[in-house]
Amino acid sequence: MQPQPPLPVPARTGPTTPTAGPPVRFAVVGNPENRRVTLFADGVRAAGLPAPRVVPWAEVLRAGGADFAPEEIVRLDSPGENPEVDRLLRDTPDPTRVEGSARWYTRFTRAVRELRGGVRLDDAGDLAVLFDKRRCHAILAAADVPVPRSPTSGEDAAPVRGWDDVRAVMREHRMPRLFVKLAHGSSASGVLAVESSAAGRIRATTSVELAPDGALFNSLKLRRYERERDIAAIVDTLAPDGLHLERWLPKASLGGRAADLRIVVVDGRATHVVVRTSTSPLTNLHLGGRRGDLDAVRGAVQAGGGRWSDVLAVCERAAACFPRTLCVGVDLLPATGWRRFAVGEVNAFGDLLPRLTGLPGSGAEGLDTYAAQITAVLRRTGTEGGPRQPGHRHAHHLQQHAHDPHRTGTTHASA
Repeated sequence: MQPQPPLPVPARTGPTTPTAGPPVRFAVVGNPENRRVTLFADGVRAAGLPAPRVVPWAEVLRAGGADFAPEEIVRLDSPGENPEVDRLLRDTPDPTRVEGSARWYTRFTRAVRELRGGVRLDDAGDLAVLFDKRRCHAILAAADVPVPRSPTSGEDAAPVRGWDDVRAVMREHRMPRLFVKLAHGSSASGVLAVESSAAGRIRATTSVELAPDGALFNSLKLRRYERERDIAAIVDTLAPDGLHLERWLPKASLGGRAADLRIVVVDGRATHVVVRTSTSPLTNLHLGGRRGDLDAVRGAVQAGGGRWSDVLAVCERAAACFPRTLCVGVDLLPATGWRRFAVGEVNAFGDLLPRLTGLPGSGAEGLDTYAAQITAVLRRTGTEGGPRQPGHRHAHHLQQHAHDPHRTGTTHASA
């Protein structure tokens, strides 16, 4: 585990020595109605601290920023699941539409830079990398973190201009199976798992719904496209927003289902793990994935000759690439046989795991992901005590399109 720096003094970039003072005061930039903000506020109050000040993303975007007191500890939360905020970020009247992620990225990262004052738990530079899969992949690879092979990694890589470029990559890099991802996407929005046969047939599995007029929608229902012209239409429409390509690694199985792991790393330490299983290439829980048995995964790793501590260490190494950000969610891909692992994603807002408590020995035993982060802040500021586990819980659900129960807006790094 890489040591993490103390929380910085506001308006400076260097570390500081904690000093005694008034109670810690939190502020949250988020969507006030969202369960993420509510769950974090529950944890703050359970710690015996004043309720956090909530600054709505809509106000930040309209006003060109927000101001924080020097002593406020500022947490940024996902701007997702709010139609008005989505419109401000993407200029798209329908939040279930897929297009517009490049505009979202430009406006979101600008809004983060326009926040003034406070002590930040999320670094603007880190967020700019975490929300660009091409840059994130390159930084992980440079740090010797295992990642799937990618011909689009790094800022200097040739752009993917459309389906013809994807087909060329498949031939030239010998990638008959690969993932096509929006460079600035999250929650599997715009992801296609593409596979080709020796006879030249193409198939893509995706949550993208291709409408008759060519519009693209996020859907809770996975679709399989087998006509190349349909796949090409989707990719060509997404390409202007920026695409990232990765080799499709065959995943290990658990109970006959493909499996991967969402591992939350708080203050440099892996604290929470969710096993995700699916019969499809996409394991996201909102797309029909199921939570799997963590004990069974530990057993499979041991049976494969590995150590569970080494699995967690891979995620801690990935998180160490973003030392100015308190918490990230790492998507870890186990190869067949549970002997090797690769990092598929590092998510800035990957901590929405309701009712899940910390791993034994993690320092977060009995705490959910939010309480674990509050504990880390209190520890790093030298404040005595820590939060109790909040008793109030909220149902984990996705906002759905008012007219189509299968369409969904992007949720920004939910598991």
